[in-house]
Amino acid sequence: MDFSQNLSLGKKTICLVTGGARSGKSSYAQQQALEISSSPVYVATAKIYANDDEFKQRVQRHKLDRDERWTSIEEQFQVSKLPLENKAVVIDCVTLWLTNFFSFYKCDVEQSLQAIKEEIDAIQKINARFFIISNEIGMGVHAETEIGRKFIDLQGWANQYIAGLANKVVLMVSGIPVIIKDQS
Repeated sequence: MDFSQNLSLGKKTICLVTGGARSGKSSYAQQQALEISSSPVYVATAKIYANDDEFKQRVQRHKLDRDERWTSIEEQFQVSKLPLENKAVVIDCVTLWLTNFFSFYKCDVEQSLQAIKEEIDAIQKINARFFIISNEIGMGVHAETEIGRKFIDLQGWANQYIAGLANKVVLMVSGIPVIIKDQS
């Protein structure tokens, strides 16, 4: 199937895939992207620190989940500037993307939220199919620190914003997709 023939300019093309850690978000989003494209794009938003071996291993596991059909791009801030036109795109993930903004803006929630909103607004204008992965971090235990609570609030507001714009929202629970919004 020629994916580019199935796109229409101006149509909302965002599917938000959210859920807890290890709930199957990435696998689901990747499967969905492969169903509509033989050459999808994976955008990794993580910043990898030299001294974090455990996180490097996680990143490596994610890379092994994708074969030669995938184009992988690493971008920590301006995903909307990437050449994504007429592509099926998995953005993994909002939580790490927000962490980059939160760090850059020295834990300022308002500036970080504004930055992610501007990126999502710009992405929505791109003629592509986006599968945006995010975490539901506010469903667990309460953060012990003020900065942790600020980030949980930021994540929740960002998820609400993206979900409001998305034509489809999927909550992953134990590897099972639960459709909570579908305006396809």
